[in-house]
Amino acid sequence: MSGLVNNSKILDCITFFDNTLMFNLRFNILKNYVDFFIICESEYDHRNKRKKLNFDSNLLNNEKIKYFVLKKPFPNESDIWKNQAIQREFLLESAKSIAQDEDYIFFSDPDEIPDPKLLINFELKKKYGIFFQKCFNFKFNLFNPYETPWEGTRVCKSKNLKSIDFMRQKVRSKNLDYNFFRFDKEKSIEIIDKGGWHFNNILEPEEISLKLRTFAHSEFSEKKYSDVEIIKSKIKKGVDLFQRGHKYKQVNLDNTFPEYLISNYDRYKNYILE
Repeated sequence: MSGLVNNSKILDCITFFDNTLMFNLRFNILKNYVDFFIICESEYDHRNKRKKLNFDSNLLNNEKIKYFVLKKPFPNESDIWKNQAIQREFLLESAKSIAQDEDYIFFSDPDEIPDPKLLINFELKKKYGIFFQKCFNFKFNLFNPYETPWEGTRVCKSKNLKSIDFMRQKVRSKNLDYNFFRFDKEKSIEIIDKGGWHFNNILEPEEISLKLRTFAHSEFSEKKYSDVEIIKSKIKKGVDLFQRGHKYKQVNLDNTFPEYLISNYDRYKNYILE
């Protein structure tokens, strides 16, 4: 049950690749605050290679989950970013088939989780909203101060959403610094502070390697980034995978973390630093 005014619903929209652990965490954190989870999975990765469908079939019977499959190959094998945008727009079409004009469309990467407390009586004051989120890398409590606050989850009413890729790429906090109007710089933006968590690459090293080799960020598919042994070494040292000089900080799992994560510590202990 979402706690909204004006009978608007919350639709939590993501594209899905294979991270069942992260989606299950997301679902359990948000399920009492979100009306529908809109999930789009493609039968092809962003390099247009055929892949199996990985979404947990046990969740398909849940009435809150609306699962859509993009069956067509992408039209271009080399334009990875365009293929990502195509999947996002299929997600938009899927969400629009369910949403009413006044419903709220939340879009996130699966590892960007809004704080559920902020969804109680949620009402957006501007056209778009950006959730500023704490960033963690590799482990749930390995804090990344260099990319915090992370501009993660975006939100707007269904009637205002023309393109998810626009909302993701063009709705940015830096737009508020412009003193003059530009068509490509949306300025009706509400910043939502303490907006949740970006649990980035909370995966086994082998899974991180696969992600880097198959996702849209093609520059990180090189061996110096995607080799499993190199990834293991960097995680152990708490340093950035992408050679930017970042050093991460281990923090205690306290009440600033999702309640569900804390109460299910044993389930996630392999991804928590002691």
